[in-house]
This record gives sequence, structure tokens and C-alpha cells, in this order.
Amino acid sequence: MKLNEIANNPGATKVRKRIGRGIGSGTGKTGGRGVKGQKSRSGVAIKGFEGGQMPIYQRLPKRGFNNISRKIFVPVNLGRLQEAIDAKKIDATKTITIDVLKDSGLVNGVKDGVRLLANGVLKSKVMIEVSGASATAIAAVEKAGGNVTILIKADASDASE
Repeated sequence: MKLNEIANNPGATKVRKRIGRGIGSGTGKTGGRGVKGQKSRSGVAIKGFEGGQMPIYQRLPKRGFNNISRKIFVPVNLGRLQEAIDAKKIDATKTITIDVLKDSGLVNGVKDGVRLLANGVLKSKVMIEVSGASATAIAAVEKAGGNVTILIKADASDASE
């Protein structure tokens, strides 16, 4: 077999239909766009327009509430923390702060702080300073012999996991 003998399988490629090339082509004159009007022209984008009638997205009632002052915490699980300690990315003998977590690559894009969660197992004795932590995460760290320092007082809604 030579390079010049290679060909596509039959039916693998299809010739593009050239529209708007005269009435003899079958798709000439209006080019498949029907007759006249705004939508037959190019550059038309009427998303959600219903001919002057109030659009459905405006007729339906709106639901929910977006709190503009809510705090957004980046979660860190105990299992990921232990993996980073095992991989020597974090020194467990020193206090683990948010900056240490950032430098190790465990968190990025910290907005309002870091929240420690109890997913996974922690075997190392660590001293950690975070913005918030779940009660089970604090218990797990203390069981391993370490302690958790919470930098800012979390709201009552943040206390549950």
C-alpha cells in the first residue's frame, strides 16, 4: 500500500450542499430560508422574542434568593491534607496556615477563607489555622493529637457539615 492509494471508505465523506446558487440547484432563490421577513435576512438573533407578546421568561414568577453578602469558603478535606503531608508538600511539624495550603497547591482562589471538612482520615499530628471547620473535622484533628484554630468566627449556618 502506498500513500497515493489511501482513500476514504465509501460514504465517509459527503459533498456539501451549496445553497443559493440558482433555481436549478433545488436550493436556489431563497436558499432554504422561506420568503421575505426579518428571519430570511442575515444577522438576525431574536432569542426569546415572541412577537410583542410578553416573553415566557418574564411572565413566569421568579424564585429563590441570592445573598450578596454571603461568605464563600474553599473546602479542604482531611484526606487531602494527609495526602499532602505524606507527599512532603506540607510540613506537619509547623503550623499549617492558609498561605501554606496555597503554596502546597491544596487550595487556590481563596475568597473568604478556607473551611476544614472531615472527609478522609488524618493520621498526623497537625496544628492548623483555618477560617472555619466542621465539628467532626475538629474532633478528628484533636483525636490525632493536633488542634484547630479558627481565625474568624463562623456563623451558625456554617457550623453544620
